[in-house]
Amino acid sequence: MPRQPPITHRHFLDASYARSWLLVPADKPERFTEAFESAADAVILDLEDAVIASKKDIARAELTRWTRSGGRAWVRINDATTEHWHNDLTAIAALDNIEGVMLAKTETAEQVDATAQRLNPGTRIIALVETAAGMVAATSIAQSTAIFRLAFGSGDYRRDTGMGESPLAMAYPRSHLTAASRAAGLPGPIDGPTVSFMQSVLEDETLTAASLGATGRICMRPEQASAVNKILSPTDHDACWARKVIDTLGEDGARVSDGSDLPRLARTRRITHLDKLFSAHGLPSIPKSTP
Repeated sequence: MPRQPPITHRHFLDASYARSWLLVPADKPERFTEAFESAADAVILDLEDAVIASKKDIARAELTRWTRSGGRAWVRINDATTEHWHNDLTAIAALDNIEGVMLAKTETAEQVDATAQRLNPGTRIIALVETAAGMVAATSIAQSTAIFRLAFGSGDYRRDTGMGESPLAMAYPRSHLTAASRAAGLPGPIDGPTVSFMQSVLEDETLTAASLGATGRICMRPEQASAVNKILSPTDHDACWARKVIDTLGEDGARVSDGSDLPRLARTRRITHLDKLFSAHGLPSIPKSTP
């Protein structure tokens, strides 16, 4: 059967604002079309956990074939302590259509710097923090000049620490990544995925992550993207509230009466900016609703 031509992703949203990050095994090219036609803001071709060791070379070959035929994608690469990391970077350095890389199990800023040195200049790096060591070092990792965003590998983090999956157990790592991102001037972190097939679990976990500062989420399946986009976008209620604040305080803040108005004005400007941004790109792909 002839290979399908690469799909040009229909979203051209700045990845700083990308909400849904869809992981796709790079050794499964039959899944590429569905992924790139989905509602996901960003697609990540995975060379790491989704690909067994014996198929790593096949995955790199499929990634190379995809990008050299015009396709573009983010790539999750193996962690810097493995031989696969070296081989991943050798393959990626020869490609032009790489949006950026997600470095698995990032534990030090030095690993980020070493990765950046092997990539084409300016390649964006997302540090996936998945261990206790990585979480402790998150502040210094975020300060690396090569870092674009932080992401939370929640499943591996729980395995490493023995923590449960309750919102309370996960509140500290999520909050810590948010604080580290903010201190470094980065966009909000990308939260780990929902493994459950239940829509209600996806929605609850996305709402919890958003309440702790996450502005993106990793998705395991294409159908998760729309719900994640919806929850991580301003609602109609948010937009209405923002308009009322602007009417009261003025778009330029000319009618601010005291310091307590400034947080409201800052939130208003963010809501208005995101609402315009997502609407300009036709996002989200399903109607928003008032909570």
